[in-house]
Amino acid sequence: MAEKTAGKGRFGDFSVGEDVHVEEMKNRGVLIAGGTSGIGLAAARIFLSEGARVVLAGRNAARGEAALRDLAGGERASFISADLREPSACGALARQAKERLGRLDVLMNSAGVYREEAAEELTEASYAEVMDTNVKGTMFLSRAALPFLRETKGNIVNVASDAGVQGNYLCSLYCASKGAVVLYTRALAIEAARFGVRVNCVAPGDVLTPMTEAQIQKAPTREEGLSAMASVYPLGRIGTAEEIAAVAYFLASPKASFVTGACWSVDGGLTA
Repeated sequence: MAEKTAGKGRFGDFSVGEDVHVEEMKNRGVLIAGGTSGIGLAAARIFLSEGARVVLAGRNAARGEAALRDLAGGERASFISADLREPSACGALARQAKERLGRLDVLMNSAGVYREEAAEELTEASYAEVMDTNVKGTMFLSRAALPFLRETKGNIVNVASDAGVQGNYLCSLYCASKGAVVLYTRALAIEAARFGVRVNCVAPGDVLTPMTEAQIQKAPTREEGLSAMASVYPLGRIGTAEEIAAVAYFLASPKASFVTGACWSVDGGLTA
């Protein structure tokens, strides 16, 4: 039997030993913001398959109910309608999720909106739409969840983007929002480490989701749009929601117990 190692580090007490990888996600509580479609929904499917209990959150109740039917998670999956652009809604969501789950071990911030717009055409309305969803929601839901995550020594996984680590054409607003998510992840990881709470993010490239489908509608055909989008990727294709969700799951799992403050590129080599 492996011995445990304990001690005191720069950021507080630590304990490492045989129980680090004893269980994965069985009966752990997971809150997924933006969990009704795309990467969030794919992640919910993985967490449920590993025995976790999951709360999905989103603005659209109909999509939430459809997601629950798709997941077929029974009593281990539920949905809460919330507009995460409002800090008060973030607080209420975190409390309700904790009540339903009994404990909160993982917060996944995957709610986001994409918008292409020239910098010279930026409007206050588009700024509010993108920044309030992608940044404000992430920060205030994290703030609301942190007390519960401290109780379980849980973790946060944010969904950023390749656009958060490099500039994209006609995409300055979106890039700014996802860049904020990346640096917020790193800064919060330093603050939360003393409490045993880890904070990481994934930075996907283009992924086959409803958001991507909306992007390629301008192309003559869907096939041409997907082909053009895939042409810039060294691996020759865009990703799937399941591939991104698998990395997010790893970061949330005990297998990543020594990973915090990291931004994992999952982009087919785009930013290599």
